[in-house]
Amino acid sequence: MIEQQQSTGQTPRSMGSYLTPVVRDIPPSGIRKFFDLAVGSKDIISLGVGEPDFSTPWHVREACVYALERGNTKYTPNSGLPELREAIAEYLYDSFQVPYEPSDEVLVTVGGSEAIDLALRALVSPGDEILVPEPTYVTYGPIAKLSGGKPVGIETFAKDKFKLTPEALQAAITPRSKVLILCYPSNPTGGIMTYDDWLPIARIVEENDLIVISDEIYAELTYEQKHVSFASIPGMRDRTILVSGFSKSFAMTGWRMGYVCAHRELIAGMLKIHQYTIMCAPSMGQIAAIEALRNGMEEKDRMVESYNQRRRLVVQGFREVGLPCHEPQGAFYAFPSIQATGLSSDEFATRLLFEGKVAAVPGNVFGLGGEGFLRCSYAYSVSQLTEAFDRIGNFMKKL
Repeated sequence: MIEQQQSTGQTPRSMGSYLTPVVRDIPPSGIRKFFDLAVGSKDIISLGVGEPDFSTPWHVREACVYALERGNTKYTPNSGLPELREAIAEYLYDSFQVPYEPSDEVLVTVGGSEAIDLALRALVSPGDEILVPEPTYVTYGPIAKLSGGKPVGIETFAKDKFKLTPEALQAAITPRSKVLILCYPSNPTGGIMTYDDWLPIARIVEENDLIVISDEIYAELTYEQKHVSFASIPGMRDRTILVSGFSKSFAMTGWRMGYVCAHRELIAGMLKIHQYTIMCAPSMGQIAAIEALRNGMEEKDRMVESYNQRRRLVVQGFREVGLPCHEPQGAFYAFPSIQATGLSSDEFATRLLFEGKVAAVPGNVFGLGGEGFLRCSYAYSVSQLTEAFDRIGNFMKKL
């Protein structure tokens, strides 16, 4: 038994008081809250987590196993394996017409989340404003604050299909504005931006000397129109830090494999942080990622087609139970309006969980414009989705 230390006579200090104010003030993830409530409850159907229900393709897993058997368990170059960086550059050029030099404009990261953190830490000085179209993924604001910046939400609306409009962007810009974070296809709304949508945004970015972080983790998951990378818009490549990864398109969430591409001077800055904090992404995961890019496109396309089928089912399901739902064009989320119920997003999600036995995420956790909506992932089996809508329908009748 560890002996107790002698008392100094001083009043014990709260351990939480050692934390910095910015860390103390950041709330826990609203997404995880409802996920954690559903964990362990066998009678609850969860539509809350944005994770493919597919397993990583077997040949990708096999490449990792073979790498382990050969003893490939050591550090890689900080930027990642040259072969993987070459494959990423080739893929982005062939798929989205964005050219990057593999040797110094591509950095392999531990998931897209590390890439976003690196970009913000490399760019943001205390007091800089980071513009964030909302509703959006919950991580941007907290990371911006941890970097010393000030996140500024820009509300988007269902009537505009949750697109960022040039008028809204222009109205949000101040002399302190430095970074614009984009997330299209959108988590949580499923909204996308077309080439014509991007052109006026690009003009404003250039006129106001902004740097863009474009989170394109759902780029492969579009259904009626091909994804347009913001970096492909004329004049935007060098102003854009493109973030993506393997989690959503290749069902590799647990592998934590991501990447960031940008002008070599920006990558050099991010690489410094990566060197001192992470060193390199896991070597076995990098080998698996190479296999995914080289030989995984057929499986990726089959997964996208399955999501497309479920997308139609979910949109129709919400409309049939009386919840208006704009048609998502990307990612694997529906964002129905629950305003007609008179309940707040949090109240609706809580009651749906405990009374309807379906877990979803209240829209308010995603920032401006999210109140009055609910995020539901359709990366679940058709049988699960069908049962979920039977339960949601019964819940709505009771309301």
